[in-house]
Amino acid sequence: MKKLRPEELSAYDGKTEKPTYVVYKEKVYDVTESKLWKGGMHMRRHPAGKDLTTDLQAAPHGAEVLERYPQVGVIEAAESEVEADAVQPPLPPHIAILLEKNPFFRRHPHPMTVHFPIVFMLSAPLFTFLYLLTGHSAFDTTAFHCLGAGILFSAVAIVTGVVTWRYNYLGKMMLPVAIKMPLSAVMMAMAAAAFLWRLLDPGVLVAAGDGRGVYLFVVFALVPLVSVIGWNGATMTFPLEQE
Repeated sequence: MKKLRPEELSAYDGKTEKPTYVVYKEKVYDVTESKLWKGGMHMRRHPAGKDLTTDLQAAPHGAEVLERYPQVGVIEAAESEVEADAVQPPLPPHIAILLEKNPFFRRHPHPMTVHFPIVFMLSAPLFTFLYLLTGHSAFDTTAFHCLGAGILFSAVAIVTGVVTWRYNYLGKMMLPVAIKMPLSAVMMAMAAAAFLWRLLDPGVLVAAGDGRGVYLFVVFALVPLVSVIGWNGATMTFPLEQE
């Protein structure tokens, strides 16, 4: 067993035929033989020669994948060396118990639930457009129902998103999160306004006037909002390739 200091780990980055080492909870694993670590980079996101303890919490798999490869050493560090940003903020007791008893909920709730508001929030403008194009009232009714479903599932996605962010990313403020949070609130407010407007005035698209134009603006504005929110969320799971 090798005893490596953190600063020595970077020499095992898998480049230029060097061994490929990664660290999880102070254990050093040799993943040189893994096809997923060729060139010292995993999924174009995680470089070798690093401590991946925090990163692994956000991965779609657990530490069991590392246990398939030999442990070749340990990290030699003073007990007092604890990175401030690696301290996970406490979760509410009921959520902590849920996550402990159900590992599935540690990584997957937000990626699973976020697809529903995306679909419904984009469907509402689509069916509204089809109504304007054809004049068939069924499209207007479907758009109204999609707005309601979009609001419902957006609330679920926001809650699971906050929990996932705190659990997997330790509550660290990152650019995608800083963009998604306020835009999600704006999206919810605009969708709720359009839904209530359509509920109280079912003929808002029938009568010509400024009200009709404002309503259409609110509904169609959901398209760029959802696109920006979805794009930034996707970059957290599938980072852009750096040239």
